[in-house]
This record gives sequence, structure tokens and C-alpha cells, in this order.
Amino acid sequence: MKKIEKKRLVTLLMVVALVIFLFTPVGFHIKVQINRLLAFNPTPVAEREQQTIGDYDWKLRDLQDSTFYFEAQKGQVILVNFWATWCPPCVAEMPSLQQLYNDYGDKVVFVFVAQDQEKRVKQFLTQNGYELPVYFEASTTPTTLFSKSIPATYIVDKSGKIIVAKTGAADWNSDETRKLLDQLVIQ
Repeated sequence: MKKIEKKRLVTLLMVVALVIFLFTPVGFHIKVQINRLLAFNPTPVAEREQQTIGDYDWKLRDLQDSTFYFEAQKGQVILVNFWATWCPPCVAEMPSLQQLYNDYGDKVVFVFVAQDQEKRVKQFLTQNGYELPVYFEASTTPTTLFSKSIPATYIVDKSGKIIVAKTGAADWNSDETRKLLDQLVIQ
């Protein structure tokens, strides 16, 4: 009888732990930390597989409700990141993206496209001290930048080639990414 009770107790504890992990804020933060630990350096797309953005006709809206025209960025190095506040891998990579933005914000166009409610995004940015150029879609995303999953991040060179296309959490503040951006900026 004691073995059965012990098994039930262990099973109940496992179910409780699973519920906490999956459905509570504590679980969310654990998932964020796990994603930070598993994040790795993004690598360039093989040259033969690189796509070029053919359609820059994309309008976005910023947090001040102003229109941002993606087409006006043509000819520049661009980093586009699709993210949401409810996405643990997205939240996990935000500190590295903020560090990268701090150092490259005047050399690279950063476009953080939130797939979330504006109120939640503003609150998230304020709570975490992030100062990133965040936008919301006002028209359809160009096909070459479309992803079914987030986070999805693209680095586009001056000629419109997608040099990096990464889904999932990454360490964007890595030496490799910085070297790549340095090379793209001077080309």
C-alpha cells in the first residue's frame, strides 16, 4: 500500500511541476533562461541559398504611430527581427539585440517587428529598459522575410541579399555577428 501511495505522490508532484513549468510566469522565466543558455551564434546563409529582397514595399507603424517605409532603407544594411513578449526565445535574445543596437544603431537599420499587442510591447520595453526601434506591420511582409515562427531575424546587405536568416534564440552580440556587420557596413 505504501508503494502505491508513494507512486501517486511522485506522479502528482511531477504533474504539478509540469503545470508550473508550462502555465505560470515562473515557467516562462525558466524557459527564457534555458533559451539563453542554448542560444548560439547565428551563421550566414550559404551563398548559393541567399535570397534577394525583390519587394521593399512594406509599411510599418512605430510606437508613436508614425509610418516607417521599409523601401526608404534600400541600399543600407538592415537587421529585421520578428518577436513577441509572450515568446520565451524572443525575450531570451533581447539583451544581446539591445547590446548590438547600442553599438551599431548608427550604422545598421534595426527593425524590430512586434507580433503582439502594442500596450504589452510598451510595458515590456519600459520594464526591461530596452530602447529599440519597434514597429507593427501596416502592410504585408515581403515574401522573402516571411517566417511562420518567431523569433525570426534577418540581416540584409546593401544589395538586398539576405545574408543571415535565423529562427530561434541566438546570441546576436557575438564576435562573429559583429565582424559580419563590420564587413557589410564597409562594402
